[in-house]
Amino acid sequence: MRNKIILSIIILAALAGIFGFWYYQRNIYSKEVLKLEILGPDEVDVSEEIEYAVKYKNNGNIRLEKPRLTFEYPEYSIVENGKLLRQEIVLEDIYPGQSDTIYFRGRLMGKAGDIKKAKAWLSYAPKNLKARYESETSHAAKIKSVPITLEFDLPSKIESGGEIRFRLNYFSNADYPLSDLGIRIEYPQDFEFMSSNPKTLGENEWEVGLLNKAEGGRIEIVGNLKGELGQDRTFKAQLGVWQSGSFVVLKESIRAVQIVTPSLYISQQINNNPQYVASPGDTLHYEVFFRNIGQEPFNNLFLVVRLEGEAFDFQTLKAPIGDFEPGDNSIVFDWRRLSDLRFLDAQKEGKVEFWVDLKKNWAMQGSQDMNPVIRNRVYLSQANQEFITKVNSKLEITQQSYYQDEVFGNSGPIPPEVGKTTTYTVVWQAKNYYNDVNNVQVKAVFGQGVNLTGKIFPEDAALTFDSNSREVVWKLENLVAGKGVLGEGPNVVFQVAFTPTALQKGMPELIGKAIIAGEDQFTGQTIKTEAAAINIDLSK
Repeated sequence: MRNKIILSIIILAALAGIFGFWYYQRNIYSKEVLKLEILGPDEVDVSEEIEYAVKYKNNGNIRLEKPRLTFEYPEYSIVENGKLLRQEIVLEDIYPGQSDTIYFRGRLMGKAGDIKKAKAWLSYAPKNLKARYESETSHAAKIKSVPITLEFDLPSKIESGGEIRFRLNYFSNADYPLSDLGIRIEYPQDFEFMSSNPKTLGENEWEVGLLNKAEGGRIEIVGNLKGELGQDRTFKAQLGVWQSGSFVVLKESIRAVQIVTPSLYISQQINNNPQYVASPGDTLHYEVFFRNIGQEPFNNLFLVVRLEGEAFDFQTLKAPIGDFEPGDNSIVFDWRRLSDLRFLDAQKEGKVEFWVDLKKNWAMQGSQDMNPVIRNRVYLSQANQEFITKVNSKLEITQQSYYQDEVFGNSGPIPPEVGKTTTYTVVWQAKNYYNDVNNVQVKAVFGQGVNLTGKIFPEDAALTFDSNSREVVWKLENLVAGKGVLGEGPNVVFQVAFTPTALQKGMPELIGKAIIAGEDQFTGQTIKTEAAAINIDLSK
């Protein structure tokens, strides 16, 4: 009898355990019991205000007690009213079928392409259970654009050991004021920092502080760069915001320069310029230099210069101590007539010279005539050197202003009145003719009382504005030959606001001369041209 009682107790305990386990399993947390999700935009602009909607719903049939919601903003977010990035909210009990939404606002900071993840946790205790359970979820948003311009203005080539001066321009078109900004520059190997304006913090850091919309500035740096012939040296700049001791990068710019160290046996210059660029009708004065870089002298040398190119007018050629051979268009310099060719000692240098005109009717007629050159090859003993004289490309910039336009729409009195603001739309259009041109930029200085409004088209145009010098810069980078001539050209449209003062009379400048400049990739020269300033008539 006793054994039967013990057996009954064991069976009852087992049944109670099975029922308890079933009840526990029935009430354990799963996503079907509590649904938690974060709704928000998939793509945002940096510093753009966004709203996260955290939604929860009790899909079970028991009450969830003592719920606590924890929301964590993405790293380096800006939260309104100085709130913490991790916030906890104590909720009322969540009854079966009950749902609700809680909203969180903030601004995301980071580089274009960064993925920013927000997280949420909701912990609770099911009714009649002491254990707490937690549901979690997340939301990822991509920073699609950073309306900030950060551009280097520095040459693409430099001689080893030479002084280099360059600028770093920055400009913000973000709707939200950016504070606690700073700039860092990573210099290449063998770069020696000398000075900067403004002053630096430890040679490679600058404090920018606050940057409102349509504001910008520049940093000017002077240094010395060394390297081997042909090597590339890379400069890297970062603009970011300081948050809790961390530097959050918003924009980067990387630019390389090439080390060039000319060391030629034969060299020349035309019209006192070793990098001369010819034009139709020019009179060219050639000076050909030859240097013995060896250890032994040379004796009884002949030097021959052969000219190639339809642009030459050989009828005008003059070589006082040389003999011209019209068959192959060569000039022969004999050691009998030139002492430097008779005996050229080690490390000594000699020179020959001649003059020739280019035909006045030599002209380029279209795309087939792009990259025009004239050539001359110099032969001296076993050495020879070909020289190519290139023709610069031609850059053009048109500058126009409008009050009536369909891009932004303008407002204010016409003619402008003292103390009242009138807005104008300025259009810049660039053209490039013959050769590819890099590092193209357009610069102009605003007149007194003129400022950018921040309206720019296209929005991603690399337009910067230095609030101190009042210089606006449009960075075009590369323009291929024929751009704007053989097809549609690049342009930028921006709005300015003009508020005249009582001292301004007559026709003050709205914007000064627009100067377009760039590095001709065929000639290696910096070329420039300008468009007239725009004046506003205050008397009409």
